[in-house]
Amino acid sequence: MKRTFICAAILLMITAIEASAQTVVDRIAAVVDKEIITESELLERVNFIALQNKLDSKSRELRLQVLDAMIAEKLVLAQAAIDSIEVSENEVTQALEQQIQNLVRQAGSEQRVEQYYGMPIARIKREFRDEMRKSLLVNRVRQTRESSIQVSLREVEEFYRAYKDSLPAVPVEYELSNIFIVPKPDPEIEKETRQQLAAVRDSIRKGTGDFAEMAKRYSKHATADRGGDLPWAKRGELLKEFEEVVFSLRENEVSDVFKTELGLHLVQLMERRGESVRVRQILIPLEKGTASDSAAIKKLEDLRDRAINGESFAGLAKEFSEDEDTRPYGGNLGRVSEDQLESEFGEVVKKLSEGEISLPHRVNVGALYGYQIVWLRKNIAAHPMNLEDDFRRVEQFALFQKRNRLNAEWIEQLKGRIYWEIRI
Repeated sequence: MKRTFICAAILLMITAIEASAQTVVDRIAAVVDKEIITESELLERVNFIALQNKLDSKSRELRLQVLDAMIAEKLVLAQAAIDSIEVSENEVTQALEQQIQNLVRQAGSEQRVEQYYGMPIARIKREFRDEMRKSLLVNRVRQTRESSIQVSLREVEEFYRAYKDSLPAVPVEYELSNIFIVPKPDPEIEKETRQQLAAVRDSIRKGTGDFAEMAKRYSKHATADRGGDLPWAKRGELLKEFEEVVFSLRENEVSDVFKTELGLHLVQLMERRGESVRVRQILIPLEKGTASDSAAIKKLEDLRDRAINGESFAGLAKEFSEDEDTRPYGGNLGRVSEDQLESEFGEVVKKLSEGEISLPHRVNVGALYGYQIVWLRKNIAAHPMNLEDDFRRVEQFALFQKRNRLNAEWIEQLKGRIYWEIRI
């Protein structure tokens, strides 16, 4: 859902920017309440969907389907106004900042984004702000409706009887548990880095150094070239240690040096709006040498031996694993299908026999890395989807179908209450 929303938001951004640059008046493709859909907006959406799904962009059927979907979005937007549903300016700002960052990552730099659209980032934000607000409103209305839709046991069973022959086969699955260890930085390197950042902090606090310039010079984060600026973030979206420091600062205050799993930080609170903040940071990751890796591998080898000799793998994971998501559950990774395994991790798992524990191997987690051992608790062969073994999967298919049906019925009801007209 999130990925779909991001793609839609980026598409709306492209549409809004290109529409604003036109020098000719668009034909109106449709009118919905107080909103219009121009022919250029429709063509942009058709071309995007055709490209993504390898369809014929000149197909009249596709064009009508896309127009119908765009009309549905406008109807939902009109209903949001009727129901007095709103999104805050802060929510719009944060969503807009996130989409800009997505574009920057895709393009490689802010300069490339500005060059592509022929305008500075600040203007792109202004141009797209209204479209972002509308997108958030539509998304909120739909999420609110869908959150209340559920399927009963009887509905799942009826769905299965009706569609069992067309449901996809369940691929090979693995029930897995892990113990994950992060190599510890060299204490001397950490001490030297902490002293370096403390000197930077003192210079900034005394006024002899500028935070943005210091970030460009010392920070090892991707934000260094823009002075350490991070996008707006809500409470709960940041690392726990990072968040505790940031929300304790006054505006423009510079923190003491502190440590997270990413390394050592220095932050400055630029602005706060309720439970949202915008900060600058200087981040220096703590280097880990061969000795650090060897110590982590040795610890995992010892834990593997203990599990093979009869100790509870789950008990060892609860005591020693540093994977905070799985540690409380004894390292249980749940049931993972073959097509969900990343390539390197998949190669490790596929070589295991049921009940076997892997040797320690390296895994990358974002910008971080660590080592883990994996226990293959159960190997489940590929099979036709059935209610006994795959109830949750069938339930999700049934729920998806019910949501689509009820949403379609709701849109038809809106069409009976809200003015709309196709003009092409």
